[in-house]
Amino acid sequence: MSNKFVGAHVSASGGVFNAPLNAMAIHAKAFALFTKNQKQWAAKPLDDETIALFKDNLAKSGILPKHVLPHDSYLINLGHPEEEKRQKSLEAFIDETRRCAQLGLDRLNFHPGSHLKQISEEECIDRIASSMNETLKVTDGVSLVIENTAGQGSNLGWRFEHLAAIIDRIEDRSRVGVCIDTCHMFTAGYDIRTPEAYEATWNEFERIVGFKYLMGMHINDSKPDLGSHVDRHDSIGKGKLGIEPFRYIMNDPRMDDIPLVLETIDETIWAQEIELLYSLQA
Repeated sequence: MSNKFVGAHVSASGGVFNAPLNAMAIHAKAFALFTKNQKQWAAKPLDDETIALFKDNLAKSGILPKHVLPHDSYLINLGHPEEEKRQKSLEAFIDETRRCAQLGLDRLNFHPGSHLKQISEEECIDRIASSMNETLKVTDGVSLVIENTAGQGSNLGWRFEHLAAIIDRIEDRSRVGVCIDTCHMFTAGYDIRTPEAYEATWNEFERIVGFKYLMGMHINDSKPDLGSHVDRHDSIGKGKLGIEPFRYIMNDPRMDDIPLVLETIDETIWAQEIELLYSLQA
């Protein structure tokens, strides 16, 4: 039995209850989804029928709730320099956290936020953390999972220190985690292409953030080069990372029992990519 749970960010088009079926179709053991349209602020509430159907399909898929990594809307910026816009983001984020709880899911993945070159990194980190603290106060059972970024534009979260600084300001750390995206990690300047580089990078992660917070990964190759701060994913083995880093991950017990989610660029080969990743296990 493999202790790795690999899947992809599948479509929830037509209703969230379709996501587990789409995951089943590619033989996934984990998946990510948007619980609402990621390009719109508002969404109609989840009704009882939708929730029941999602739970039924999830049970049918054999995928455990803890191996599902919902992603919030791309419009949300919890570190927004303008209070009114931060507030709008916060309300949307609270809604998304509640939607996860309704679906019986225990984590929500999000990009920390951007200072838009209007406030300092420090002030932006404060805003992100206070948005998270407010969310944790009014929700239950769902952990907020901060994703590392490539550091494109004014996006925070590309350095392990940013993630640690946010966690440091969280009042209830039992409900906070991180998701490491391999493409973002690499283009942010963290190399994982050789056994030595891989160990050095993850040792730094352990020292600064800590594996106890790792609640998911996005498994992506990278079109841009190391340290380029450009966020462009590629298919496994086709980009600048190559195949070896994924072999290391698939044989690393520190990545056991968490969702390992493909967001690679060609969804028509996700089933093959999942198979490929499992074939790398020794």
